[in-house]
Formats: sequence, C-alpha cells, structure tokens
Amino acid sequence: MAAKAGDNPDSLMTVATVFCLRNLRKTMCYQGFRSKLSLRSDIFLPSEICDKLVNTYMELVHTDSNFEPEESFFQLFSDPRSTRLTRVQLREDFVRDRDLEAIQKQDLIELHLTYCNSLSSRSLKTLTCFRETLVSLCLFGCSHIFYRKGGAPLACNEDTEDEDEESPASRQALETDFNFQGFNRLRLLNLGGLPDEVDAESLLKPLKALTSLDLSNVQLLGTSFLTQWKDRLASLVLYNVDLSEELVSTVVEITNLRHLDVSRESRRTSKFKMTRKILTAIVQRLVNLVSLDVSGHIMLDNCTVPHFEEAMGRPRWVPNVVLLCGIFQVTGSKNEDQVLNAIEVYTEFRPELAHRAINQLFDIARIQHCSQLLRALQLVIAALKCHKYDKSIQVTGSAALFYLTNTEYRSDQSVRLRREVIQVVLNGMEQYQEVTVQRNCCLTLCNFSIPEELEFQYSRVNQLLLKILEPARQDESIQRIAVHLCNALVCQVDNHHKEAVGKMGFVKTMLNLIQKKLQDRMCDQVMEFSWSALWNITDETPDNCQMFLNCRGMSLFLECLQEFPDKQELHRNMLGLLGNVAEVKALRPQLLTPQFISVFSNLLDSKADGIEVSYNACGVLSHIVFDGPEVWSMEEPLRDTVMDKMWAAIRSWDVSSRRNINYRSFEPILRLLPQSISPVSQHWATWALFNLVSVYPSKYCPLLIKEGGITLLEKVLELESSHPETKDMAR
Repeated sequence: MAAKAGDNPDSLMTVATVFCLRNLRKTMCYQGFRSKLSLRSDIFLPSEICDKLVNTYMELVHTDSNFEPEESFFQLFSDPRSTRLTRVQLREDFVRDRDLEAIQKQDLIELHLTYCNSLSSRSLKTLTCFRETLVSLCLFGCSHIFYRKGGAPLACNEDTEDEDEESPASRQALETDFNFQGFNRLRLLNLGGLPDEVDAESLLKPLKALTSLDLSNVQLLGTSFLTQWKDRLASLVLYNVDLSEELVSTVVEITNLRHLDVSRESRRTSKFKMTRKILTAIVQRLVNLVSLDVSGHIMLDNCTVPHFEEAMGRPRWVPNVVLLCGIFQVTGSKNEDQVLNAIEVYTEFRPELAHRAINQLFDIARIQHCSQLLRALQLVIAALKCHKYDKSIQVTGSAALFYLTNTEYRSDQSVRLRREVIQVVLNGMEQYQEVTVQRNCCLTLCNFSIPEELEFQYSRVNQLLLKILEPARQDESIQRIAVHLCNALVCQVDNHHKEAVGKMGFVKTMLNLIQKKLQDRMCDQVMEFSWSALWNITDETPDNCQMFLNCRGMSLFLECLQEFPDKQELHRNMLGLLGNVAEVKALRPQLLTPQFISVFSNLLDSKADGIEVSYNACGVLSHIVFDGPEVWSMEEPLRDTVMDKMWAAIRSWDVSSRRNINYRSFEPILRLLPQSISPVSQHWATWALFNLVSVYPSKYCPLLIKEGGITLLEKVLELESSHPETKDMAR
C-alpha cells in the first residue's frame, strides 16, 4: 500500500526531544533554589542534542499553545562543561537580553536572531562573547538591538536588574560604540532591516572575510565599501535597497558573485529603471553568476530574455537569470513549481512576497489541481508557523489550507499531516479574532471528520469556538459555521468530553445564541444547530442537563415553541434535549408543572418531522409518569388523562418508520421495561426498541444484546401488568 503524503514518522531524536522539553523536571532537570530550574549534575549533553533542544523549544513556544515556557530555560545552557551549543535559531519578541547572556560562554558557530525586537544593545555586548567562533550571524528584523534601554550605557552585567525586560528596547538612544571588530571567522551575515540611523559602512568595515551579505531594506549612504569583499563575496542581497547607477557600478566589481538579488517588493516605490545596458553589464561582468533576481523593478521594453542571450553571446553556461515583471521573485507565477519555489524561498525573510505566492497557490488549488500536495501543505504550514503574527499570511494561508484539505485531496493525506494542519489552524484562531481568518479557519476544520480527527485537540478547539461565539453580534457566517462545528464536536463523544465542554460554558453559550435569535425573531440554522448541540451535549450527562435548567433553558423552550410554531426541525431538537433532561431522576420534578406537562401532552399530537416530535414528547412523559402517581402533585392535567393521550399517540405511529435519531446506548429506555408502575412507559420503551431493531437490525440488534435487553424483554413477558400489545412487541 502506497504511503500517504506526510506519513513519515518523526525521528526518535525528535520524539525524545519534545518529550524531554514537556517533562524537564522528570528528565533532565530539578527544581532548585527559589524554584529555579537547574540541570541535573550527572547530565552532559553534546552539541547535537543541545542545539536540538533549544531550537525545538523555540518552535514549541511559538506553535503550541499548550506548551508552557520556562522562565530560566536558557540558564540550563550556561555552563559549557555540561552543555554545548553551536547552532541556535531564536525568533520574535519572546527572546530577551538575559536569554542571550545566559549562553554567552558557549562557542556558537551559528546564531540566527529573527524579529527579536525585545533585544537591546545589552545583547550587542553579548554578541562580542561569540566573536572568536561565530561563522554565521543573522540579525534580521532585530532593529531594537542597536538601541539602549532607557539610555543606559552599553553593558553586559550578569547582575543587571531586569526591570526593563518586559518592555521593548527604547528607540531613542542609539548605540554607536559597537562594530564587528574581532569577528574574524564571520562569513555569513544578515543585517536585514538595519535602522537608518546605523551606518552600515562603519559597522561592517572590520569584517574582511565575508562570503555572504544580506542588506535587505537597508539605507546605504555610500556603496564603495562593498568592494572590500570583491574577491570573496559569493552572495549579495540588496532587496528593497534603492538602486542607482553608482551602486550597480560597485556591484559589478564583485566578480566572484554567484547569487545577486537587487529586487524590490513593488515597482511603484522605485525611481530606478532597469535598462538593457544595465542588465547587460551585470551578466557580462559577473561571469560566475548562477542566479539573479531583478524583479519588482520598472523594466524597459528591450529588457527581454532574447536580448539578454544576445548580449551574453550564448555563453558556454546558461545562468538561471530570472527577469520577471510580475509579482513573484526568483521563480514566478507561471506554474505550480514556480509558485511553490517562491513560497519556499521567501517565507522566512520576505512575508510580503510569500503572501503573494500563497495567494497564487490558493488559486491553483481552487481552480486547477495541486499536483505537489505534500510540498504545498508543508510550505503553507511552515509559513503559518513562521508568521503567526502576520495577518496577511494567516488570511491567505488559512484560505489555501481550506482547498488543500478538501475532499479532492483528502485520500492522499496522512493522519500526521492532517494533524499538523489542524494545529496551525487553531494557532491562527487563537491569535486572530479578525473575521476573515476566523472564517477561513472554521471552514478548514469542516474538512475534517468530526469529532474523530479533532479529538487530539478536543478541549482546545472547543474553547476557541466558544470564544468565537461569545460576542453578542458575531459575523453571521462565522457564527453559523462555529455552531455547526460545536454541534458536531459534542455528537458521538464520550461523556467525560461532554462534561468538560459543559464546564467551559458550552450550555450557556448556546442558550445565549438562542436568546439572541429569539430577540431577532429569527429561526435559522444557528437557532436549530444550537438546540441540536444542546441535545447532544446533554445526552446521558446529568451535569449539563442541570446547567440547561439553571440557565433558563425551559423558558427559552416555551418561548421558541410560541414564536416558531411551525418549525419542525426546531421542535424535534428541543424535544430530544428535554428527553435527556427527563432521563435524570433528580431533575424530573422541575418538569412536573402544569405548564410543562400541558405543553408535552399537546405535542403528542404533532405530526412534525414524521413521528419524531410526538415520539420525543412521549419519551419525556414516559420518564415523568414512571416516577409513579405519588409524585404527581397536580390537579390538572390528570396523570391518567396524560397516559391515555400517550397510548393514543403510540398507537398512531407507523412501527416501520425510518428514524432521524441516533442512539449510542439503550440504557435510559431499558430501565423503563421491567416495571408495573407505568405500563404506558413500558409500552413506549418496547415500541422504541421494536422499531429500531426492525428498521436498523445491523446497527441496533448487537446493541440490544450487548446491554442485556433480551433478559429485560423476557421479564416484560412475565409481568401480568404488561399490556398485551406490549407483550406482542416484546415477543
């Protein structure tokens, strides 16, 4: 059998790493002085394990809402005698100055800091601790790192108070004393987003051995300093850097370049025009070039590939020169390969371009057919994880996931891959209360088998849906989808799940929706789904039945009956719910009022939804009269009168009726069988079993046998009080 997309299991290393991080105190650590997390004294971890621990920890912090960060986690790696770090990737505001200081004694080879806006110039001092070993450094988007907090001097004092740690670094006190002096091994440097106030030339001057430099979105006061690496630099990225003839003249002197990126996000913001002369100079002078990105620029008419080939004189090698006037860089929007390559290349550092590429993938999956499903899903998942705070990525990514997980593609997807999709969708729902993201995420969840495929995140998904439904005035389409999902999630699940969801406020939320619809005098899908959800969540769950009564559920039931007398589906759902309430002996006295009993009696005559409304009303009354005449404290209606109506109703039903109902257990029905206190209740129960095992024998015969129904039916035959009609059915 062929493996499904994404079916490869995690490595043992990955599984063990995640387990240790979720159980630090039970594996590697102990609770030390003042509850500080400390590494056990008998632990020594090599770099392969330490790197994996730190990088996986960061991923869990940013992508798993159930993962609890540890305040002193980075302190575990403070001593290089017991831990070794070499390659670390940290991102976003979660990373603090003290975290870098904790690992300052490590001999880091690679340090990637991306969008770490909580870092101040304190961390510049820490960087100097790595200067003798660092080969690769990324400070992309870490613009605050060049500023002091509160104007404090540049210092790295381990006893520094952390009073300022909770607020981002001040943008008012620029640090001017730092440069890369002593970083003699540094080969790869990314300074994307360097603040305009920082002089790139002064900062970079000490670096003599760079082979790769990224200055995306950096304002260059001069350009000649780039030639200091003309014999070494193999990769130069000047994305969104203002091009000029001077800059181009400088770049073409760096003759060992293999990769050059002088692209822009948008042509509208550039005054520079890409002429045939400039392009010709680039490809003829940079003879080692294998990739060139000039997209986003204003391209003159004569800048075409044929002219390019002519200018190059058909060289012995064919460079991967990409000259696209469209919205995608490096690859393009022509086909699926180009689109997926664009997502892959630009996700980490250029979310604005990844967003456009994902939007193109959305169209491919929606209109055409995605032939590289696994790669497409993995790239979109990676983008959503990487940019969970980027609204545009979340909108387009969640929309693409909706089409990539629908029926057409479902059979090719593994359980593991679909679980990854669910997790990033829930991340989006947690982060954004915005209408489009919420709608896309809810719609994507509808592509999954509910509740089965969502059960591994059962509590979390219910909490998120209930949060969506909290506002009194929610977007109508989102409300409808969310209520549908809530209903599906509490259908056919174990009682402990229903009890847990009930404690989250599920019952109250549904009743609030019903109240709102009553105020609007509107019986729509939201109203019907809300009652259906209450029917499901109260099934054999007494605590939730009690909540329903406590939250004015019976008043809303009566109001709905009065306001919507002809809504058959609504009546069926409401009566099904009240049947669950009536099954709870302790709650039945609250139903035993003249008003409620009269309503139930009148509904016995209902022909709504076939026999379902009449059947459910009779079920409610069957449990109430089963408690005996001594509890019937009302003068009107009389118990005997109600029971006569019940007999008449049951006799009017077609015993071969196909049912719009689903029983997980017969226990509430079976308890009405071996008794003489209410023969009509016994008859209703016997009729129900006879109908179900006759019409759906393969489903319900095993259930009847499993729950001891045969023995109980035999007792019905033995009782003198059993009605002849009941005995016939029982037999």
